[in-house]
Amino acid sequence: MQHLFVMKRNVYLLCLLLSGLCPSAQAADSTESFPAHPLTITVTFPPGGGTDILARLIGAYLTETMGHAAVVENKPGASGNLGAKFVADRAPDGYSLLMVNSSFAINPAVFAQLPFDPKKDFDPIINVAYVPSVLIVPAQSPYKTLSELLAAAQPEKNDVSYGSCGNGTPQHLAGESLNIVAKAHITHIPFGGCGPALNSVVAGQIPMAIVTASSANAQIKAGKLRALAVTSPARSPFLPDVPTVAELGFPGYELNQWHGLLAPAGTPPAIQEKLYAGIAKVMQRPDVKEKLANLGYTQTDDGPAAFRKIIDADIDKFSRLTKDIGLKVD
Repeated sequence: MQHLFVMKRNVYLLCLLLSGLCPSAQAADSTESFPAHPLTITVTFPPGGGTDILARLIGAYLTETMGHAAVVENKPGASGNLGAKFVADRAPDGYSLLMVNSSFAINPAVFAQLPFDPKKDFDPIINVAYVPSVLIVPAQSPYKTLSELLAAAQPEKNDVSYGSCGNGTPQHLAGESLNIVAKAHITHIPFGGCGPALNSVVAGQIPMAIVTASSANAQIKAGKLRALAVTSPARSPFLPDVPTVAELGFPGYELNQWHGLLAPAGTPPAIQEKLYAGIAKVMQRPDVKEKLANLGYTQTDDGPAAFRKIIDADIDKFSRLTKDIGLKVD
């Protein structure tokens, strides 16, 4: 009887020991087998925009590089904060990703309170592409160059204004940065997206707009718009004949909009590396490269560590800039 008791006790202790080991064993196994089912990419903008297009390209081709596709879901609202909060609260298992652009780094500066910490609640995975903004005027505009426009905008009271894709967007900050470095007084007119701003400048309703180069390209090529400058540090392959703001007398001027993927904080490093490798392979496909080039994107493949530095540096930079111009959205 005592012998039976000892055996039962030993079996019980063995079960306790095994149960303690199981979680780590399961974690190792889940990392090795990742991904075992489709992923979800949350986009913080409505369908059809550049960030959404990038997410859907990546999601469609992940089957070939990682064995499973990614389903794209759009959660716009609160300038992207709604979708970001949703992903921040998801399990850090690699299956929930957030597709963002530079607006993610601007929001901490223009919102008094955020429902998440942009530096602590996410693990950056990969920065996939940049797209510059472009300063455009109607084809019939009297301003043939940026210097001519800035000369007209020097007096404190002048008729020069610019449309942007909205308050607190990269295009808004690009315009205000230009005002600072050029000591100009160009009045900001926010629109509900790059499309409406583009339409207004094509119609001649506003003197200038600052929008993404990808959204303006067709109208520039058709001769309906004149591109005065791009905001990237180097000329865009998309618009090779258009100078940068920096080379037109404002060295150091730069606002290049990045696009990348984040995961909830705490995602295992091994899974982060798998995601980075799989997504980077998608971006190297010749057909993906061609599509992005046609949309005006310049590809990159900044990994987790490099992308974190980019995001954190932009959060700090935009915080200083918005203080200088007194910008708050809420």
